[in-house]
Amino acid sequence: MRVLVMSHMDPRLSRGGAEIAAFQMYQELSSRENVTACFLSASGGKLPERLGVRLVQPFGPNEYVYVTQGFDHFLHANPDPEFPVEFTALLHEFRPDIVHLHHYTNFGVETLHLIRRALPAARIIVTLHEYLAICNHFGQMVKRPSFALCSEASPRDCHRCFPEVAEQEFFLRQLYLSRFLNEADAFIAPSRFLAQRYIAWGLPESRFHVIENGTVEEASTIAPIAHARQSQAPVFGFFGQISRLKGAHVLIKAAQLLSEEAALPLRIEMYGDQSSQPEAFRQEFDELLAEAPANFIFRGPYENWRVRSLMRSVDAVIVPSIWWENSPLVIQEALSSLRPIICSDIGGMAEKVRDGIDGFHFRAGDPRSLAELLATLGRAPERLQAMQSTMGRPPSIAETTTQIMGVYQAASSQTSSQGL
Repeated sequence: MRVLVMSHMDPRLSRGGAEIAAFQMYQELSSRENVTACFLSASGGKLPERLGVRLVQPFGPNEYVYVTQGFDHFLHANPDPEFPVEFTALLHEFRPDIVHLHHYTNFGVETLHLIRRALPAARIIVTLHEYLAICNHFGQMVKRPSFALCSEASPRDCHRCFPEVAEQEFFLRQLYLSRFLNEADAFIAPSRFLAQRYIAWGLPESRFHVIENGTVEEASTIAPIAHARQSQAPVFGFFGQISRLKGAHVLIKAAQLLSEEAALPLRIEMYGDQSSQPEAFRQEFDELLAEAPANFIFRGPYENWRVRSLMRSVDAVIVPSIWWENSPLVIQEALSSLRPIICSDIGGMAEKVRDGIDGFHFRAGDPRSLAELLATLGRAPERLQAMQSTMGRPPSIAETTTQIMGVYQAASSQTSSQGL
């Protein structure tokens, strides 16, 4: 089996969850007997342009990077006239049996049609990592400017968020995107919640498979860590990108509420980076930090390879996102580190974290609800230690790849009905 794995970015250029999942799967496929794998990512402006060259190989012989030349983020269309030629040449050279897109951003959704036209017998698999096709607001299904949760998309509702774009344009946008996405033979969703959203949007339910992203380190290889601070204050940690949608303001405001209870000893530590966020948010975050109480400590950026050791230095991991999420990598990292998760009660977070088994839920976007939960756990930290015996473990990369290869084989045994 010959497999081309595609990702909108390379994890050596960008450390998002989707690109990490794509690259780790490519590496696992490459280790399998009777599988030849190739990896194609996009530069997203992280590599300098080379005159007359679109595909480069800065990392390895079977790993290509498409040097992007602009992108239409409304239609997810690629205006680069040279990409189809070079991409088609790569397809004809490698001749994959399977093309697995972990994203279409930076390549363009028309890429699915290019694959179908160049290699009619190849099977096209698409992993959906968020809601970009459904929602023009960065694919995160929250309303502008309030950041209120959005339950479903429609031309009228989308026009209310983007009054500068006519309702008809949103109607045509969905037609355009669904026309090309329907070229796929199968869709993989890392959560049931995300699959249901896309099915409601119009993609065929029969082509969906719910398969969780795998992790490199299995939880079974990590011995439970006894509570090392029984005589000290429990520590709760935040890890990952710092943004409004990730609930940074919710966490700091909860810390302020907790600081009013002087007799309650606990500490909140935030690990992450806000430097890529819009200036308005960075300024707001700096102001929040200036007002943060003594029980809140901002630790700053960290290298991803350190995340598990950092997680083991806290008693629980907080995921306070105010949008639906899908399958946050931080949840898998916490599970594999045997650290209970305190998360918002919505979307993929509520699906992945079983309340009272893997962690605890609080009302999304509500600092008081989070503060009350942390106060309860601060008074009884032994509940967090006991939870280590009930927590589930995330699948390994090997397990996930085996499931995905089952999808490849099933798709290969079927006659494609998506051709022109």
